[in-house]
Amino acid sequence: MDNGGGSSEAAAQPLEWKFSQVFGERTAGEEVQEVDIISAIEFDKSGDHLATGDRGGRVVLFERTDTRDNGGQRRDLEMMDYSMSRHPEFRYKTEFQSHEPEFDYLKSLEIEEKINKIRWCQSANSALYLLSTNDKTIKLWKVQEKKVKKVFDWNVHPEKAAGNGPIFGSHVSAIPKSYMANGGCGERNFGCASNDSSFPPGGVSSLRLPVVVTSQETNLVAGCRRIYAHAHDYHINSISNNSDGETFISADDLRINLWNLEISNQSFNIVDVKPANMEDLTEVITSAEFHPTHCNMLAYSSSKGSIRLIDMRQSALCDTHSKLFEEQEAPGTRSFFTEIIASISDIKFARNGRHILSRDYMTLKLWDINMDSGPVATFQVHEHLRPKLCDLYENDSIFDKFECCLSGDGGRVATGSYSNLFRVFGCSEGSAESTTLEASKNPMSLFLHFQETSSNPVKAF
Repeated sequence: MDNGGGSSEAAAQPLEWKFSQVFGERTAGEEVQEVDIISAIEFDKSGDHLATGDRGGRVVLFERTDTRDNGGQRRDLEMMDYSMSRHPEFRYKTEFQSHEPEFDYLKSLEIEEKINKIRWCQSANSALYLLSTNDKTIKLWKVQEKKVKKVFDWNVHPEKAAGNGPIFGSHVSAIPKSYMANGGCGERNFGCASNDSSFPPGGVSSLRLPVVVTSQETNLVAGCRRIYAHAHDYHINSISNNSDGETFISADDLRINLWNLEISNQSFNIVDVKPANMEDLTEVITSAEFHPTHCNMLAYSSSKGSIRLIDMRQSALCDTHSKLFEEQEAPGTRSFFTEIIASISDIKFARNGRHILSRDYMTLKLWDINMDSGPVATFQVHEHLRPKLCDLYENDSIFDKFECCLSGDGGRVATGSYSNLFRVFGCSEGSAESTTLEASKNPMSLFLHFQETSSNPVKAF
């Protein structure tokens, strides 16, 4: 970078990008285990913590370290026109097993442990809180540092107390070696086993009460605070925290439930699209999210390509919407695939709550919540696949789901595509930015034209 004085700032070292769906180094030819594949990923609002979930039901947390090393928030340093010499760095923090495989005996249904969604909650007292869910069960986790407690002044040496279980992190004072806990003998001079409860000649002279001391050492401990279960008949596709910090929603194909974080045995059904006769079912819920600042508002999308904005102040059961966002079909364009490719797989609110970003199979659409006549911008993602819709339908690729996101400043949107590609579009006024990047070691290669040769390519989220 050339500043006003003509000198060149030291540029940050370029990042080495690579596409990976698992953590850890892999040797050449080593097969990736199914349980190690990452299935969910989420930053907290500050950007200082990252959580990932995998198909094995584990959650791994990472903590950002570069802001701490540079003595301030990266955003503040950028505003001071200070050139950062390092890229964002994240260090492994901890991991825990969030979900285990289960079996629903009433429905004869296996419930896999794969983590579908992770959402960060508001932190308190230096502890981190997050929600994780598989297909059926949501859990609230608390991760905090706890001081290690150590036990001093045992009556026996740890190596001689195997019969009573292992002793970890303890300090043992000097004691006669011939005695064990419960009066057993520590040595075999009297012909007794180490676990024998017989007394040596003369009995036990004295016993001391072990002392528990809290040390200055700390360990990260993850504990499950709440389990929100048995509220969904169908697979959970979305969870979203409310801005009030007290409630969250969970959604499946037909219902959206409202939970209080402190109450795990009760939820309120606020949206129910299940018809009296399932043969009359025409659409399902595909995604749901709370408004980022208005705690009474939320939006959900459907398989028919519509987004409904609802206000919980109107009624307890939000079976009517306050606004409906959908794009009208152009005359003469309807085909067999129209409804399939119109199905919305993901929606996201912009940080200011003014816009909603939606992703269907072919496009990204940006909606203004104050204008329900149509999207304010449409970004073509898979237009090159339109001639191949028949092939994609036959191998079920047309039902693939893609997620989307907005940048923090709302100036760009991004989504995944096939063949390890992801698309980035500028959405600010007058912007014509459209970039296609490959998730590989050479990510900056720009693809001006898609040249798909297969109708069943590899998907990138």
